[in-house]
Amino acid sequence: MTISVVGFGLLGAQAWHLQVKNFDKYHALAENNRITLLPLPPQRGRILDRNGIVLAEDVYLPALEIATSQVRNIDRLAAQLSPIVPITPQEIRRFKKLAAASKNTDGTIPLKTRLTDEEAARLAAVRFRFDGVEIKARPHRRYPLGTSAAHVIGHIGRISAADNDWLARTDNVSNYAGSTHIGKLGLEQSYESALHGTVGIEEVEVTASGRPVRSLSRRPATPGQDIQLSLDIPLQQLAEQLFVGWRGALVAIEPRTGEILAFVSMPSFDPNLFVDGIDQQNWQRLNTDPARPLLNRPLRGTYPPGSTYKPFMALAILQNGVRKPDDVIQDPGYFMLGKHRFRDSKPQGHGKVDLFRSIVVSSDTYYYGASYDLGVDRIHDFMKPWGFGQLTGIDLPDEQPGLLPSSAWKQQRFKQPWYPGETPSIGIGQGYNAFTILQLAHATATLANDAIVQRPHLVTHIGTVSPDTSSDTRSGRPLPVARQYVQLVQRAMADVNRKGTARLAFQGAGYESAGKTGTAQVIGIRQNEKYDERKVAQHFRDHSLYMGYAPVENPRIALAMVVENGGFGARTAAPIARKLFDFYLLGKRPTELDTPVNPADIEPDVPEETQP
Repeated sequence: MTISVVGFGLLGAQAWHLQVKNFDKYHALAENNRITLLPLPPQRGRILDRNGIVLAEDVYLPALEIATSQVRNIDRLAAQLSPIVPITPQEIRRFKKLAAASKNTDGTIPLKTRLTDEEAARLAAVRFRFDGVEIKARPHRRYPLGTSAAHVIGHIGRISAADNDWLARTDNVSNYAGSTHIGKLGLEQSYESALHGTVGIEEVEVTASGRPVRSLSRRPATPGQDIQLSLDIPLQQLAEQLFVGWRGALVAIEPRTGEILAFVSMPSFDPNLFVDGIDQQNWQRLNTDPARPLLNRPLRGTYPPGSTYKPFMALAILQNGVRKPDDVIQDPGYFMLGKHRFRDSKPQGHGKVDLFRSIVVSSDTYYYGASYDLGVDRIHDFMKPWGFGQLTGIDLPDEQPGLLPSSAWKQQRFKQPWYPGETPSIGIGQGYNAFTILQLAHATATLANDAIVQRPHLVTHIGTVSPDTSSDTRSGRPLPVARQYVQLVQRAMADVNRKGTARLAFQGAGYESAGKTGTAQVIGIRQNEKYDERKVAQHFRDHSLYMGYAPVENPRIALAMVVENGGFGARTAAPIARKLFDFYLLGKRPTELDTPVNPADIEPDVPEETQP
């Protein structure tokens, strides 16, 4: 009897302890077990061109997902599911990789994304037979135009360990709860914070086994903001079509605003391949392709500018007082420095040449001598504010600065002094010069804008708001160069297209344009040798360049381009520019044009000299 009383007393005491004294504690624990918080990932914002054409968007597609806590053998499950929904070995490998990297063992991981309607229907009919198998409508990033503007748009990809480290450093982990993807490249990466949005929360009542019973409350996710670009996709796509069969880069800019109208890197790639993890076959194909389609050429490829550098050299020469506009030299077809002969692209020379004519006929001899008198450091100091060898500040990640040589740079890089004999080649855009096409286009737009610098940029609106660039001190910054010199060079560039090296490409145009052709060496030649394109392997042939703008009186478009191994600038690059100007200014497609260029009629604009 006593034992029974004691026992009931202990039970009562324990009940009092649990239900009275520690009621609040255990009630909270029970509520926490009964209620779970589910993150609601936001829908990613769209990317649109200036005309409202969608370049990137989220679409909701059914996916086959697996609850990892309920599935022990994915290979066996995949074998059971394959007669219903085809599952590839690559999809199984990707699932295992994601499962190994996942920190949320209670969540689901996609085994097969982008189910067709028929596949989703077949799976739904038999899903009850398989524990841990779910069909979820997940947002899937889609790039409707495929390869077009891929290097600008970039792509998203699954969140990696490195991404998780970045989220932790930036205190963004909570905002990515439930999210599986993040911007990896291009604008998808640089505007990640705007595009991603804000995560939502759903409070759900669950059973002891974790099965959802009902939703208690819900705070919806805030979708990411749309971003609108300055890109003109019809112009972009035409430029890409004109580059088919070539490797190269082109950037077109609106001079007055700095807005990028076209940003071409060819060949390109399909960003859709990367969204859920690129398969090994496509990854191998892209990485081993000698044309390097993954290289963002306008942003990271560097090239000698060739004769397209001459208009800027002309300004440096005038501003530093090395030559006057009416100073005339005799161009015999070479420039002698000691015993070394720097040859002109025209062996017989151009005769009497002043600065204006030096641009129109592209006299190498004029710039050999003038640049030697100017010196590499004064060239460097003049060109730096124009953006050569500098980051432009464009709103894309991983921009390459290029190389603007100076005596200090050479001493630091090679522990050697600058030799005077190295300077003449700098003056014709060869030597150590290595700039991006973005830099050349930026400088061309600045020249077209009367030497007033505007920062090149792609995004014009985030949501409904225009990005604030008022704090950018470079915006609208005039360069320290006399206006009369700028106007002189502008008139000379107009004569290049009217009666100079680009005359054949621009004959019959319904507007007046200005430009400069250029040809840049890929390999050097000996002093007594002559370059013969027919005897050189295609990948060693000269690059074809062009820079210009139109119309002359009120420039609406400025561009620069390189066609790798394309030969003379007048033969390959200039005709592309003509077609783009015609389309942008007049609305003419190339099929409406009749401006054939006979290679035999083209006066070479190719430097035949290398550094001594």
